[in-house]
Amino acid sequence: MVKILPVIMCGGSGTRVWPESRESLPKQFISLVGTRSTFQAVLDIVSDPLFETPIVISNHDYRFLVTEQLAQIGKEAEIVLEPCRRDSGPAVAVAAELANLRAPETIVAVLAADHVVQDKQGFVTLCQQAAVAAAEGYIVTLGIKPNAPATGYGYIKTGKTVVPDGTAFKVEAFVEKPDAPTAERYIAENYLWNSGNFFFRADVMLSELQAFEPQIAEAAIEAVANAKKDMNFLVLNGDAFATAPKKSIDYAVMEKTAKAAVVPADIGWSDVGNWSSVWELSDRDEHNNSVRGNGVILNAENVHIRSDEHLTTVVGVDNVIVVTTQDAVLVLDAKHGDQVKQLVDKLKAESRQEALEHKRSYRPWGYYQSVDNGSRYQVKRIVVKPGQRLSLQKHFHRAEHWIVVQGTAEVTRDNEIHLVHENESIYLPIGSVHRLVNPGRINLELIEVQTGSYLGEDDIVRLQDVYNRN
Repeated sequence: MVKILPVIMCGGSGTRVWPESRESLPKQFISLVGTRSTFQAVLDIVSDPLFETPIVISNHDYRFLVTEQLAQIGKEAEIVLEPCRRDSGPAVAVAAELANLRAPETIVAVLAADHVVQDKQGFVTLCQQAAVAAAEGYIVTLGIKPNAPATGYGYIKTGKTVVPDGTAFKVEAFVEKPDAPTAERYIAENYLWNSGNFFFRADVMLSELQAFEPQIAEAAIEAVANAKKDMNFLVLNGDAFATAPKKSIDYAVMEKTAKAAVVPADIGWSDVGNWSSVWELSDRDEHNNSVRGNGVILNAENVHIRSDEHLTTVVGVDNVIVVTTQDAVLVLDAKHGDQVKQLVDKLKAESRQEALEHKRSYRPWGYYQSVDNGSRYQVKRIVVKPGQRLSLQKHFHRAEHWIVVQGTAEVTRDNEIHLVHENESIYLPIGSVHRLVNPGRINLELIEVQTGSYLGEDDIVRLQDVYNRN
């Protein structure tokens, strides 16, 4: 059995499932369906013996989220960080070069971190079939058998078989997202959806990239050759990687190559591209209603409610999706799910912070959450994991007051070290050099009150940091 090197793409922002998915915590790290995130679900699939230890390609913003989610489920991976976002073409080129350095004939599976597969064992079987065709020199994608004439996917027209067992077929054409009448025709003519998962031999993909997009190939090769280790991350060379054109692997290679093949798949796949997809994958009652969290529905059908905290109710309104977070509410006609991206673009244009960030911001040591704020004060809840520490730092514009509500804090303040217990507090004047450590075995939780003329997160001068942040 030929082993497959899985490379998980983990850098997207998932704006179509806002407000739960935001750039600070995108959809691949959220449990949209089930109890695990989609990233963790993919990691679970590639723990099958068919696969080698995975490579995860992400970016600096998500590096500690990737690390934490791996640790939560006891998985390991090599984490590669892109210094800037260049679309899937350069990322696939990096994957091919990393595999090529192991062995040119290495079979690579490029998998998305934000998709859902309901038939996991069926997916593994399809990966094995795709690997057989890839070993013969084909670049193979999984083509999903459509269950409706969807307009949100690209389609694949299949040709003759390319392997003796008849499991993989020549790709006759990749076609872009169609309008509704064209999608209906594609369904009638047995076209497949393009899943965006690819299988190839490392040397074959590099050869095709060098033929069609040499600038992408050379940028990836140089970025890998001059990559640096930072903690347990491999950071691609920024100068080299930035020279790669922004281009998807579909445009860069798949629509041009004569080596494209497809394995038809019927595995309960979804790219979870909008809230309607989430509703379809969720458990529903006899009225087709689905509630996750704190919600109540009365005299309505085809409703999806999501609310972790606030009671959210729907009465007498059908076909709506309501998503409630701490700082935003989305009320959506289910037919207009793809317009959420346009909404997020509008919020960004209006400089609404809710478009990008949650009230809760995750850090490698834990998280902080905004509680209240005014013109000269801000209140935060801070949770520090056992054994973790914040950077040694100071501020030029704000003082801080920490009140411990759970656990014990070890606080460095200038040349002093204080142990602060539950129901105790400590004051940190403007300009004082300070650090917060959780020396205990349980989470440290405290309330931070900031006061001053400027309270932005960029008023932090880090003097020492175990996480190598600037």
